[in-house]
Amino acid sequence: MSLLRTFLKRQIFANTHRVTVSTTRFASELKPDEDAPVEIENPFKKERRECILCKLNITPDYKNYRLLSQFQSPYTGRIYGRHITGLCKSKQEKVETEIKKAQNCGYMPYYYKDKAFLKDPKLFDPENPIRSHRF
Repeated sequence: MSLLRTFLKRQIFANTHRVTVSTTRFASELKPDEDAPVEIENPFKKERRECILCKLNITPDYKNYRLLSQFQSPYTGRIYGRHITGLCKSKQEKVETEIKKAQNCGYMPYYYKDKAFLKDPKLFDPENPIRSHRF
């Protein structure tokens, strides 16, 4: 059988109720690059999240109160947190300071969202935060 293995590329193994045909490769037939591991990206790696202001290259400004009103609750006037807005840390701090600046200048109200901006398209869903709260 070992003599046949050197000459034949295909081997036939007979089991009790079926015949299995297998192809064997000898060390002399293998090319050095064929057996090398293939480098691929991790298919299970999650896509890196980027905040919407960084993605669109927008810098918040206190004069752009229509954009800033998106990050304020329409009922209480409270500024949404990072876990709800999905902003990065630096942009969230910038938005908070610009909202306070716009409120001090009189562009935005303190305790409620201006009714003209209630039908603006949503940048995020405040009812479905990115990271859930602790209670």
